[in-house]
Amino acid sequence: MTAAMRAGLIYFAGVFALGFLLGVVRILWLVPRLGETVAVLFELPVMLAAAWLWAGLLLQRLSVPRRAAPALVMGGVGFALLMAAEFALGAATGTSPALQVAKWGTVSGGMGLGAQILHAFFPLLRISLARKTG
Repeated sequence: MTAAMRAGLIYFAGVFALGFLLGVVRILWLVPRLGETVAVLFELPVMLAAAWLWAGLLLQRLSVPRRAAPALVMGGVGFALLMAAEFALGAATGTSPALQVAKWGTVSGGMGLGAQILHAFFPLLRISLARKTG
């Protein structure tokens, strides 16, 4: 397994673990009080900041080559595993794949999907910014 693939696996694990915990808080406490869209607006900045920091830490600690292809592999593996976990969690809670996809058409679902796509590009953005500043 390459360093980029390994980093992608660990990237997914950290982001998913935090997302799972924050998702419980969002669903149990925020959604009933604030509604789905506002609850997601509270969760997304925390998730994106954590993913940004986690990507940087993993790039540094796991010796992922500072090139576009390995960064895209890391982000792609993280994203693919995150999508697989989303569908698996949906299936475990009785949500069909069709309904899962349909949720992306809602405001809150679209924001969540957009954040997940953005998270996939964080490793590439991190190395690109590091080249420009360093």
